[in-house]
Amino acid sequence: MSKTLSFEEPIVKLREKIEELEEFTSTNEVDLSDEIEKLKTRLSNLEIEIYGNMEPWDRVQVARHPQRPTTLDYIAELFEDFIELHGDRNFGDDAAIVGGLGRFDGMPITVIGHQRGKDTKENVKRNFGMPHPEGYRKALRLMKQAEKFGRPVICFIDTKGAYPGKAAEERGQSEAIARNLVEMAGLTVPIISIVIGEGGSGGALALGVANRIHMLEHSTYSVISPEGAASILWKDASLSKQAAEAMKITAPHLKEMGIIDEIIPEVLGGAHRDVQKQADAIREVLKTSLHSLCSMSGSELIEDRYEKFRRIGEFTE
Repeated sequence: MSKTLSFEEPIVKLREKIEELEEFTSTNEVDLSDEIEKLKTRLSNLEIEIYGNMEPWDRVQVARHPQRPTTLDYIAELFEDFIELHGDRNFGDDAAIVGGLGRFDGMPITVIGHQRGKDTKENVKRNFGMPHPEGYRKALRLMKQAEKFGRPVICFIDTKGAYPGKAAEERGQSEAIARNLVEMAGLTVPIISIVIGEGGSGGALALGVANRIHMLEHSTYSVISPEGAASILWKDASLSKQAAEAMKITAPHLKEMGIIDEIIPEVLGGAHRDVQKQADAIREVLKTSLHSLCSMSGSELIEDRYEKFRRIGEFTE
């Protein structure tokens, strides 16, 4: 059963009312079709009103929805002949990052992304989508391989952040992330990153130094979670709603500031409502981005990436 988010409660209650009337009609000789149609019309209008006016904290909840499509869900919908590759050739394999080879509309590509689970067992296996250093080193190995064979790199970002545990720090978590930033900046092949859920801190940025950065409409991209920011600023994690509003972590805010290139509209209610339809929307954006980037030379791609990040923010003397 799909999780009910707090702002969705009026919609859920109205749906339940419609289901009750439909069940009553089917089991009794009473025609309530007119009333049911009126309620369905009201439901449709209510969905448009609520989903069309979501606040930042509402979007955070949708980005964290347990049934929200993951990297592997989109890979299955978007790419043909996908072959997953494992390991960093140094320590081991990290299930919190998946990657491999595939084809997009016949074009060979390398695809890499954070991978979280949809239930407790899978989340434990995937470390809740929080990579260890070997995950980032696996990602970098695949990126360098893509550069060697001239394949575009497509990254899916969906993590609360890099894993902060002792073992991760001992194996060089900060160095692994920093290495990815440096190497991605200089890759001579197109890089496209898409934020599909939460994009948290350096753990997200390690797959985010791209020529084009796109975001699903209800995703978030930030240096810290709203709860973390509230704890630091006000010593009270319960003020996370206010923090989410102040941090400007949603797609519309980030587009306005020039941090991302394009917002990918989501199906009504969120991507988890219709994975195939959501993948179709991503496909169109990927086609456009690849078409513009694949005509550039290696040096032009590096310069394009450099200028993109130089334009972010304001400089004062």
